[in-house]
Amino acid sequence: MEGGAGESSFSSSPCSSCGGADGSRGGGGGGDGEVEYLMGVIEKAGSYGGYRKTLRKECLNLARRLKLLVPLLEEIREARRAADSPGGDVLDAALVRLRQAVVAANKLLKQCHCGSKIYLVLENEAVMSRFHAVYDKLNEALDDMPYDELGVSVEVREQVELMRMQLKRARKRRDTQDIELAMDLMVVLSEKDDRNVDNAILQRLANRLELRTFCDLKAETVAISKLVKQFGKDAQSIRQVTGLFGKFKRITGFEEPNALDCSFPSRTLEKLPSSSIPHEFLCPIALEIMTDPVIVATGQTYERESIQKWLDSNHRTCPKTGQMLDHLLVVPNYALRNLILQWCEKNDFELPRKAITVGSNGSSSELVKQVSCLVQDLSSSQPNARRDAILELRALSKENPDNRILIANMGGITPLVKLLSFPDSKIQEHAVTALLNLSLSEANKRLIARDGAIPAIIDILQNGTDEARENSAAALFSVSVLDENKVLVGSANGIPPLVDLLKNGTVRGKKDAATALFNLSLHQANKSRAIKAGAIPPLLDLLEDKNLGMIDEALSILLLLASHPNGRSELGRLSFIKTLVEIIKNGTPKNKECATSVLLELGLHNSSIVLASLQYGVYEHLVEITRNGTNRGQRKANSLLQHMSKCEHIS
Repeated sequence: MEGGAGESSFSSSPCSSCGGADGSRGGGGGGDGEVEYLMGVIEKAGSYGGYRKTLRKECLNLARRLKLLVPLLEEIREARRAADSPGGDVLDAALVRLRQAVVAANKLLKQCHCGSKIYLVLENEAVMSRFHAVYDKLNEALDDMPYDELGVSVEVREQVELMRMQLKRARKRRDTQDIELAMDLMVVLSEKDDRNVDNAILQRLANRLELRTFCDLKAETVAISKLVKQFGKDAQSIRQVTGLFGKFKRITGFEEPNALDCSFPSRTLEKLPSSSIPHEFLCPIALEIMTDPVIVATGQTYERESIQKWLDSNHRTCPKTGQMLDHLLVVPNYALRNLILQWCEKNDFELPRKAITVGSNGSSSELVKQVSCLVQDLSSSQPNARRDAILELRALSKENPDNRILIANMGGITPLVKLLSFPDSKIQEHAVTALLNLSLSEANKRLIARDGAIPAIIDILQNGTDEARENSAAALFSVSVLDENKVLVGSANGIPPLVDLLKNGTVRGKKDAATALFNLSLHQANKSRAIKAGAIPPLLDLLEDKNLGMIDEALSILLLLASHPNGRSELGRLSFIKTLVEIIKNGTPKNKECATSVLLELGLHNSSIVLASLQYGVYEHLVEITRNGTNRGQRKANSLLQHMSKCEHIS
């Protein structure tokens, strides 16, 4: 990740809440103490479990390999007890190196156990570099061990050698994020794109990172606060982490006074320096003293505004207990409210004042009135009133999910759809952008399509301004998250203008078109439409344009199109096979993985493509991927090599 913390700074990231041996103390130089200390660190390293999903396999393998050292350490301990100084200085030096390696491994496993899930996935390459550095350190220490002088048994020697072989293979393998995760991160983290990200992408990322529940988000808050203390909140990597975390919180309805501080709000501490607020007076969601406590169906109490946001985000569980709610009604907790007021009076504590009153739907009464007037002005005969209204609604719909739901509930979608056909390119641009923002709410995707917006959005995609075309493509991507809308976009002839944008648009336009085409091509009928619309040539051009950095995205779409007979026919040209082989030879690990996947898809249906790729020298590069490629790349390369063997046998 550009501008992120490097390997050395990452390796020192604290995770004090996990505790345990980390090499910061204990274990003198040499003697039984060193061996006992090493065994203690290995035991601690094997106790973590619960590793972050994206690194789980690597962590489990490392923990298992560390345990293989225990029999060796036991024999070293017994040998030292039986003799004065077996191994001497050579053994002491090897044990020091082994200690450094094991301590580094423990720190790494500890971070993968309780570190920030978002930071770990954004710094995937740096984390994998740390794993490989640990493998090197372990190998070096084991290489210098005086096995003969210690009288290490044959069985243990064989076990150590097996471990070292595993470490060498693991050192060569490079694991990267899969295509879907990488594309989602690209969309979410695009600093040049000031638009909101579709909730479906955020939900998908949240699921992949296991940041779905109230407890998950609370734990992530603690982990991020440690990163901020270490790196500072202004570091680019930390800004990306906190920015993405904020988006996850919004889609789940999880709100806190400060995402980087799990303690009480600063204003509360300032007013109450000598005593703490009773725990039962704090909202479990916001961690602030409650001013309007309400009871939900499970009997738990929350601040009205916080629980309403949770419910408005389509949650049907109690945040604290995780139980399904029998109903969504909330009842004022007058008894607790009176206790809070009495306590505040006794402790000279002033309750925070709400800036505005909150209506029954969680929105302020002033905002409801404002949106109602703006929706009416969309149909005004006064050009200035109409223009001002659409600009304000565009801004409001960008701000938060509550506003999008409110605007839709107040009838804002229908007049915005009508304005898509207004004879003013700027009005069209603002209207399609407002609808893009509104479409980020799952419920609104269907409403926008039902109001007939898709044909009008496609028309703007063909004829609008550059920004309008970009936002039209993004809007089609957003609404087509629903399968029924994929069909509507395809049948309304929406794919040809997306292909044109992919060919002739701005850089942002090309990326918007690519993400929309990828999403639409998940539907079988749209694959044929994309091929007929000429999507393949501009996708091939993206493979040649290194400056755009869209090779993986282009290959991902080509992989979908290669599953269609017409796509295979068009992609079966020798020039494309040569391009794939070049990418497999010289691309990044992820490039190689994607190109191998496409070549496998084509080769399974046409043996001549396999033979052509062999003539271009792909074989040795596929063998290299099976050894050093990503996990998915290794699987695809192995499958392709097996298929090549069958083809050569037949020929």
